[in-house]
Amino acid sequence: MADKDRNKDRNSVNQPGRSVGNVWLRPSRGNKNAEPPLTRARIIEAAVALLDEEGMDRLTMRRLAEKLQAGATTLYWHVATKDDVIDLAVDSIFGESPVPTGHGASPRDDISTLINNWRQAMLRHPWAATVPSRQRPLIGPNFLTWMEFLQSALLRADLPEDRLNPATWALYNHVMGATATQSSLQLSPEETRIGQEYLKSQSDRYPTVAAHNYIADDNWDRSFALGLEFLLNGMTPHTTH
Repeated sequence: MADKDRNKDRNSVNQPGRSVGNVWLRPSRGNKNAEPPLTRARIIEAAVALLDEEGMDRLTMRRLAEKLQAGATTLYWHVATKDDVIDLAVDSIFGESPVPTGHGASPRDDISTLINNWRQAMLRHPWAATVPSRQRPLIGPNFLTWMEFLQSALLRADLPEDRLNPATWALYNHVMGATATQSSLQLSPEETRIGQEYLKSQSDRYPTVAAHNYIADDNWDRSFALGLEFLLNGMTPHTTH
C-alpha cells in the first residue's frame, strides 16, 4: 500500500468521535433516518464470504471494499479497523444456529447439543477457529447468548461456581482446538503412508505412539465426541446421561 493510502486509512480510523476499543463497545454509525447504501449487515455478509473463500490472511480493508464495490472511506464509516470486521464476522457465525429458547430436562444434553452445534459452525467457517490467536475477547451479542446458555447449563448440572470459568474455557478450547486441527491437518494418502512408515522405523524410541499410529486416525467425529465425553465426565459427574 502506498504511503498516501496508509495516511488516508490512518486518518479514517482516527476520525473525531471514534473511540478506541472493541467494536461492540462503540455505537453503530448507521443513519437511522436514511440508511446509506453500504450497511453493517452488507459488510458482515461480504466479509464472511471473503473469509470463507480466501481465509484470514487474505482479508484486508482494501479487498473488502473492492468486494463491496465501495470506497475505503465509505467502509470506514461503519468499521474502524480490520479487527472490527473480524469481530462482526465471527459473531454472525454464532447467529447461524439459534440457541434454544429453553432448557431441556438434562443439563448435560443441553451442553452437548450446544457444543456440537458450535463445532459445526466452526467447520463451516474454519478461519473462525484462528480468531483466539488475535487475543481479542469474543463479546458479540450472538456469542454471549451462546455463553449464557452454556454457563447456565453447567450450573444447573451442579458444577460449583468457582469452577465455572475453567470449565467454560476447557470446552471452548476443545471446540476451537479440535476444529482448527481438523481444518488444517488434512493429509493425503501418500503423506499418511510416509508418516506411518516413519513411526514404524522409530518404534524403538516411541513404541506407544508407533503402535497406535495417531497419524492415520482421521475419525474426527469420534475423537471430538470422546474428548467431549471426557470433559463432561469431570464436570458433571452426578448428571445422568
